Amino acid sequence: MSTLHTVNASPFQYSVLDSCLRVASVGDSILLLEDGVYALVGTHPYKQQLQHIIDTGLRVYALLPHLQERHLNAPDTIEVVDYDGFVALSTQHQRIQSWYP
Repeated sequence: MSTLHTVNASPFQYSVLDSCLRVASVGDSILLLEDGVYALVGTHPYKQQLQHIIDTGLRVYALLPHLQERHLNAPDTIEVVDYDGFVALSTQHQRIQSWYP
């Protein structure tokens, strides 16, 4: 069963992304939203970890309006979705796991 993991907390303040990455498996997807999109900033170690899990078969998404609110851009390997895309991801997975601090 595939899971959509939603991560809303900044990795600079909370360890929810760490927890998510420990349990996510192939076939799952991770959606970064709210302050979770800060994991994509610069050379932060999470950006490298996210690239590694993409290479192993997980899909990572970022919510466009939340990137725009924070004046951030996602790297090419991160799929950017709008709210309709969020809804579509929700229907494509059997479970949704929200990671909050």
